[in-house]
Amino acid sequence: MSTQNLVTPDAQGIAASAKAAKSRGIPPVHKWNPPYCGDLDMRIARDGTWFYLGTPIGRFELVKLFSSILRKDDDAYFLVTPVEKVGITVDDAPFVATDFSAAGDGQDQVLTFTTHVGDKTVAGPDSPIRVERDPDTGEPSPYVRVRADLEALIDRKSFYRLVDRAVHHLHDGESWFGLWSSGQFFPIIPSAEL
Repeated sequence: MSTQNLVTPDAQGIAASAKAAKSRGIPPVHKWNPPYCGDLDMRIARDGTWFYLGTPIGRFELVKLFSSILRKDDDAYFLVTPVEKVGITVDDAPFVATDFSAAGDGQDQVLTFTTHVGDKTVAGPDSPIRVERDPDTGEPSPYVRVRADLEALIDRKSFYRLVDRAVHHLHDGESWFGLWSSGQFFPIIPSAEL
């Protein structure tokens, strides 16, 4: 492949391309297939803080703009515009779910999560909730899918509130403690381990 058309990635160029694409509506990041232009020294920390060249990005509007062009391919994360694709580092999940609302009860319950960049997602079959447990400490890390293969780590205060809404339910032949949303049961921990 010729590298003559590739650009050297930088945050300003990516931001300008993202603004231009966003001005035409929600960026169809999943449809764009630009050339890979290398990695950018950009990192999303576990707490949702974005860093560029080791310094936190302090402008919320810029973080929101970058988050709108974020894509995950296999196990790698990229900022994608119509003309370039650059790799970035994500420590855990690219988003943090900082709040949720609940409507209804039991199997009719619907949980709507809000991320630190203002995205909203309704937990259900297309946006599942999952809980990973640290093999050494047993500490839970709960996640909800926001879009495509991008997840949000559910923050601690929200997770404690979710646990208050959890129920015991038979799942795959075992009793589990978990959550209902949009008619789907999401297991958190086997009932026997409580």
